[in-house]
Amino acid sequence: MSASPNLSLFFESLDLSKERLELLLEAFYPMLKAAFSISLPLAVISFILGLLIAVMVALIKIAPPKHFIHKALLAGVNFYVSLIRGTPLLVQIVVVFYGLPALGVYMDPIPAGIIAFSFNVGAYASETLRASFLSVPKDQWDSSLSLGLNYLQTFWHVIFFQALKVATPSLSNTFISLFKETSLASVVTIAEVFRIAQQKANASYDFLPIYLEAALIYWLFCLVLEAVQKRVEKILN
Repeated sequence: MSASPNLSLFFESLDLSKERLELLLEAFYPMLKAAFSISLPLAVISFILGLLIAVMVALIKIAPPKHFIHKALLAGVNFYVSLIRGTPLLVQIVVVFYGLPALGVYMDPIPAGIIAFSFNVGAYASETLRASFLSVPKDQWDSSLSLGLNYLQTFWHVIFFQALKVATPSLSNTFISLFKETSLASVVTIAEVFRIAQQKANASYDFLPIYLEAALIYWLFCLVLEAVQKRVEKILN
């Protein structure tokens, strides 16, 4: 027979005594500072690099496979997307930081985190961008090419910004998810929000309130990001 949850202990863990309030206030500023100085920049940099990867992958996927080199690139990007989408992000971070040194490649935690997050975003966002590029009517491609524009000129001047409007909602959700997933960077000792929460909780042995406080910070940031997302979508529409 399984034991029922002890609700009295649960509510006791949420009791806001003077000492606990002081502890929460003491932990709040370092976590908030980490959100602005580590988590958010980590997400922004990784997202931008991931978008660059995604654009290249999407272009390779939608271009007609005319040459052997392109077919080889297509096989490579298909393998990359399948590998990233088929493995957990946590495993990817650990492989980059702890696995690459076995091959003689050493890097600090933050660059390792950026690399792992960027390639993860690149794989997922490439599918979003590919679909948005294909949503632009094919006759716009044909008309631009017939006017003398090459493939890249047509993509940049005619296709890209139309497709970006279509992709913005999904890409915005990807960025919000990425901001939350920066908490996984704690496994490679990056001092982001959750890492600070772990340190404070381990030092005080008061886990639940501090972890709830960390969750509150993530939630507040996501509310702001969602408001920005809606504003951007309204402008684009």
